[in-house]
This record gives sequence, C-alpha cells and structure tokens, in this order.
Amino acid sequence: MKLAVLSRQPRSYSTRRLVQAAQERDVEVEILNTLRLAIDLSGDEPDMLYRGEPVADYDAIIPRIGASITFYGMAVVRQFEQMDVYTPTTANAIANSRDKLRAIQLLARNSISIPDTTFVRDRADVLPAIERVGGAPVIIKLLEGTQGIGVILAPDRKVAEAVIETLQSTKQNVLIQRFIAESRGRDVRTIVVGDRVVAAMRRIGKEGEFRSNVHRGGSTEPVELDEHTKRFAVRTAHTMGLRVAGVDMLESEKGPMVMEVNSSPGLEGIEGATHLDIAGTIIDYIQSQVTFPDLDIQQRLASSTGYGVAELYIGPGAELIDHTIRAGLRDRDITALTLFRGDHVIPNPRDDRVLEVEDRLLCFGKFSEMRALIPARRRRRARPKAKPLPDDPLAQEDITKGV
Repeated sequence: MKLAVLSRQPRSYSTRRLVQAAQERDVEVEILNTLRLAIDLSGDEPDMLYRGEPVADYDAIIPRIGASITFYGMAVVRQFEQMDVYTPTTANAIANSRDKLRAIQLLARNSISIPDTTFVRDRADVLPAIERVGGAPVIIKLLEGTQGIGVILAPDRKVAEAVIETLQSTKQNVLIQRFIAESRGRDVRTIVVGDRVVAAMRRIGKEGEFRSNVHRGGSTEPVELDEHTKRFAVRTAHTMGLRVAGVDMLESEKGPMVMEVNSSPGLEGIEGATHLDIAGTIIDYIQSQVTFPDLDIQQRLASSTGYGVAELYIGPGAELIDHTIRAGLRDRDITALTLFRGDHVIPNPRDDRVLEVEDRLLCFGKFSEMRALIPARRRRRARPKAKPLPDDPLAQEDITKGV
C-alpha cells in the first residue's frame, strides 16, 4: 500500500506517529504539504500536481487539515476522492465537523444527545434564547474556534448579553449553550476508528478553569467506558461521516452528551494517557479498507431508475409496527440494509425480525413503495409564546405602551 499523509506540520507528534506506524507495517508513506498540492481539471481524468509534478499513484490518504486551511484542504481531499483514492476522512465529513452549527444540527436531527443549544442573530432574541437553554450561567461558543479558544462561560444574563453583543458587533457568529454544571472542568475524549472506540481518556481542567483542554493546562487520565457510551461515540462519528475521529463528550446526569467532534484529532495526549498504539490502529484500519472500502451507496445507485436508498421511520401508528421485515418490506420489493433501534445498530437485519415503534430502517428498494410507507408529514405544534423578561428593555417598552 502507498499512503500519503496530508500535513503542513511534518514534525508534529501526530504526523510523525502516523508515518512511524506505517513504516513499521512496511507501508510506503510520504508527507505532502496540503498547500503545495494543485488540483488539475484540464485532462480527461481528475488529477493532482505536487510541487508542479504529477502526483504518484496513492492507495490512501490521511488528511490532517488545519482549521486555517479548511476550504482548500477540503477541495484537495475531494479531488483525491474523485481519483478513487481512499480516505477515512472525506471532504463532506470535514465540512460537517468543522462547522459547529452544522455539526449540532446533524447530531440533533439524529437524536444524539447534546447540551441544549440555540443560535440567534437579532439583539432582541438574545435574552429569550438564554432562557430557552435553561438560563444563566451559559456557555457562549464561537462557530470558529479550536483548543478551547472562543468558548466563554457567562455567569449571568447581563454578562451573556454583553458578550454576545460584543462578539456580534465584530461579525462573529456565536452559539448559546446550556452549561452542564456537573461536568464542570471535565470531559471525555474518545478516538473512534472504524466501528469501535480504540481509546478514551478523561480530561480535567486546572483549578478554576471550566475548560478541560490539555493546551490550557488540563491533565489527563485513561478511562474505561461502558458499552452504551462506546456505541454513542461511534454513532456520533458516523453521523458526521467520519471513520477516524475524536469525539469529545460531557458526563452529564442524563448520560453522555456530545461537546465536539474532531476530524483531525491529536494523538499525543491520548497516546500518552493510555499508552496505546492508536496511530498503528488507524494504519491497520486503512489497510483493511483499501482492499474493501466503504461505498457511498446512494451515489453508486443513483442511476438505478425508480430505485434508491431511503430511511424509513416507524412512528406511532405506522402500518409496519408488529410486522416482520419479510412481511412489511420484502414483499414490497424493499430490502432493509440496517436497522437502528435506540442506540443499537443492527446491520443486515433478519427477515423474521419484528419491527417496533421508533425503529429507523435504512432501505434500498422501489421509491414508489417506500414513499407509500411514509406517513403524512407531522405538523409541529407551536411553542407557547414566552412571557417577556422583567429586565428586557424591549419588553419594558411594550409594557409602558400598554401592549
């Protein structure tokens, strides 16, 4: 196998460890500076140039794309994908994880637990938004930020409002998020490779610091996770489209909550804490995928007229409830590829498995039949209008006017 590590920092710990692990497995490996790669769209086939010369044939790449070059880095990774070079971190997956708002939207849509979050732009919406996530104290996050930079703990509403207004005045986009008090200064970093958690550590912030980042003086310790938390971390990474990822979680009273998903997780801290060969595990996984890679089924089957891939949700009252997959789907020319039941993922479910309320099925079949199984779109009920806050200047003005 011939492997390229896309990195602008060849001397960084993570890059060196990946190269070392590859060499130990007799993998031919090179480090390519992402910014020196040029995308060539002039020929009959997609191609790349490196330092002006055609890129040699690679079987796989490992993108280590820094936040400052996300856009160009994604373009480079996407071009390698067009050249049928395997990557465990696709361009779409990088986009999902780098945009904090987009990541939270994806996680929330897929019922993955996150702290209550809101995103507003208008000044009049700030105080109601703070109340919607449980009131002060709240966490304020810049949409662009790494290693704890751009994360602020606002102790009360007035401070939160002032911070948000200041950041918005400088054209910064911010998220308002519930502060999970019981996890203050602590979180869990997991490394997901393929379909399993290969390492986990707890990060503990230094005294008086609510952020646990090692770069901010925090300490680490290995931690053993239960099976539910491991499945939760894997499902989170896969929801982002990542096959190698760092999943950061808060330990709340309600169970694990996703704090952040990293498409280029650093290896130094977690290898040091766990004494595990994580870099080697990543190389082993890539070797197994090069010969038998995951496929984008939707894209591959796009030309199958009248057939395709869709997700079916078994909501209350659905006609499929208490039917077997054979009776409910097979007889309609629909094949169930994967069954999602709670936090369990059941690939290639048996035909005699009985379907239950809130099951989700990834299916391939005739669109007309699958469409007939989808219930009428449920209309969302409007939330009751929030009462004006006593110290909201706009509310006070309305009250003065007798509104």
